[in-house]
Amino acid sequence: MGQQAQSLSPAHSRLLSGTPLPAGAVIDTGTVDYTSDGTALQGYLAVDSASAHRRPGVLLIHDWGGVGEYVQVRAQMLARLGYAALAADIYGADVRPGPQDAPKVAAGFYRDPALTRVRATAGLRQLLAHPLVDPARTAVIGYCFGGFVALELARSGAALTGAVTFHGALRTASPRDATNIRAKVLVLAGGADPVVPDEQIVEFKNALRAAPHVDWQLISYGGAMHSFTQPEVNSPDHGAAYQATAERRSWAAMLAFFDEIFG
Repeated sequence: MGQQAQSLSPAHSRLLSGTPLPAGAVIDTGTVDYTSDGTALQGYLAVDSASAHRRPGVLLIHDWGGVGEYVQVRAQMLARLGYAALAADIYGADVRPGPQDAPKVAAGFYRDPALTRVRATAGLRQLLAHPLVDPARTAVIGYCFGGFVALELARSGAALTGAVTFHGALRTASPRDATNIRAKVLVLAGGADPVVPDEQIVEFKNALRAAPHVDWQLISYGGAMHSFTQPEVNSPDHGAAYQATAERRSWAAMLAFFDEIFG
């Protein structure tokens, strides 16, 4: 792994530029090959190698398109902020579905939370193996489909410090598994998201109320549709669109959450 030139889309280039590169930082990026129960997976790691100090590790979970440019940019942004960031691969190394196939691929994991948790755990294990990661300070974050995965990893009882979901599905086949959560939880939701309607939010709250030991919070952004953090999404007719204000506020909320949980 080393510094790799990357030609980003204009929207993603603007997103990355919003997190300046610190003086003296050397952001190493590259693919990471690993396996889970015989399935080849390929994630993406970003870390500032200029420092030898251990730092918090953040596991990123992709949307339903798989490990792509968006989640890679988010990993780079986190690396610029001093985190070790691994974008985990939930689907498989050769599975990067386009817009027409992505719903079907994602649906298979929504229907099989056990497999989802196994794949997410494999990514977490890979993150923890990195020599620059402090295993006592780890978080998982996810976008859309990845938000569902992040919560399933937390519900599995994984030893995480925090879990953050951006416009992710909150429904689970095992609401009682909220009692397994060891992480502090931050949910960042769109106030006008038809994919995560109010009844899902109520179900989520009720499940967490039955697990009073869990420290959780939920922020809803007025007028924000599904995928509000993703600058290349513009499908308001389908209830999904980027909203700059909600994107900025949700990123700031996550960073404030990290400052709190990582101390």
